[in-house]
Amino acid sequence: MVFADHRELLASDAVDALIVASPNDTHATILADIFAAPRAFPVLVETPVCTRVEVIAPLARAGGLHCAPVWVAMEYRYMPPVAELRRELAAGAVGSLRMLSIREHRYPFLAKVGDWNRFVRRTGGTLVEKYCPFFDLMRLIVDDEPVRVYASGAADVNHRDERYDGEVPDIIDNAYVVVDFRGGRRAMLELCMFADRACWQETITATGDSGRAEIFIPGPSRFWPGGLARRAEIEVSARADKAPRRRMVDIDPALLAAGDHHGATCYQHLGFRCAILDGAAVDLPASGLT
Repeated sequence: MVFADHRELLASDAVDALIVASPNDTHATILADIFAAPRAFPVLVETPVCTRVEVIAPLARAGGLHCAPVWVAMEYRYMPPVAELRRELAAGAVGSLRMLSIREHRYPFLAKVGDWNRFVRRTGGTLVEKYCPFFDLMRLIVDDEPVRVYASGAADVNHRDERYDGEVPDIIDNAYVVVDFRGGRRAMLELCMFADRACWQETITATGDSGRAEIFIPGPSRFWPGGLARRAEIEVSARADKAPRRRMVDIDPALLAAGDHHGATCYQHLGFRCAILDGAAVDLPASGLT
């Protein structure tokens, strides 16, 4: 069944739940219409929820009043290697966490319909479009709120030869971001989007006063010789021990082969399903946007 737009879909009785996966600058309008609809649909909205600061508060209020699950999709939370890192930290593997580093060396932005993802005005910018899930990971792992952010980035390599109605894309392709948290901990993001063949696409390192834990996450199999789907790894080292422990992270091979995020999309959607059918808690409700 095909609808002309989302309003026509909302007026129908054809669906039981909604997933908002449209261009970033349309999310806020679609969500506002969903919240105003006569029927309260469960909804999962892809990040970012919005691209303008001024709409955050009204959306959060409306989401908090919506009498059906509203789930903000931060799928990196559900990647098995990230879950394994969190288990090690909870078990005290690094002692008191002091520093967190996330490095992503990856391929450029993919082509989208009309290449809408080439401009800040539609995406919110690279650090919003692609990296809000990583900043969410920082808050989740550090278990604190940020108080200062320092950032430096540029558009140096990608999309420089592209033109859209005479305009050159203005999204950045590399950056460093440092985040200071209220309790004194710090986190850093290192981004490079012209490193297609890096052995590890993401590396996340958590360092505490008594140890260090690091996960190594390979990129999509299509970027690796032979199209091999590789598993992530985790290494844990204690300051008092000269023998780091390193192991593979278990994941269903079918999920590993199915997509780019090591099964995270599947695990997140299973959580959304449980919120709808079983009344389970929503991990990231819209009322928590502020």
